[in-house]
Amino acid sequence: MNTEKLSLHTVCGLDELVEHQARGVSHVLSILDPDRADPEAFGAYGTHRRTILRFHDAIEPAPGVVLPEREDIEKILAFGRDAIADGGEIHILVHCHVGISRSTAALATLFAEAEPETPAEDLIARLHAQREKAWPNARMIAFADEMLGRGGSLNEAVRRLHGLQLRKRPHLDQVMRDLGRGAEVEAALRD
Repeated sequence: MNTEKLSLHTVCGLDELVEHQARGVSHVLSILDPDRADPEAFGAYGTHRRTILRFHDAIEPAPGVVLPEREDIEKILAFGRDAIADGGEIHILVHCHVGISRSTAALATLFAEAEPETPAEDLIARLHAQREKAWPNARMIAFADEMLGRGGSLNEAVRRLHGLQLRKRPHLDQVMRDLGRGAEVEAALRD
């Protein structure tokens, strides 16, 4: 895949969408909760292609929770391939509700697909540099790792990023546990 075509990308949350209306976004990947209304901000965007996925930011089954599944990651990978196939200047915007977990996992997946030879640590470091508060959804990353034949390297790089985030922001330990993401915290604390 031509990585130069994916050089312009944005990751954000719902509150930040208006900031990108005039930035020439060509492709949007929206990841929303199943019951969330469609954001109105895209009405002011220029011409763009948009893919919408609906699932919760969760890693384990719970009542009323729609988990990200393998099919969702297949759609993210197809989104990346289709964006490049469209040709021309590409500016990808990936968003979820807050721009921390689902969207960063999706962008990491797009990076890994576009650059199969780049070490996962480098891809996740780039993601972290772009979105400092990134905490990619481990379930999504696990699917991407397996589907892209990364042999666990994406999982490990994200686990290390989670550990870094916990060292920088110790309060996230309890926040993530309260959100049902304790397995990510436990994995990150293994070091």
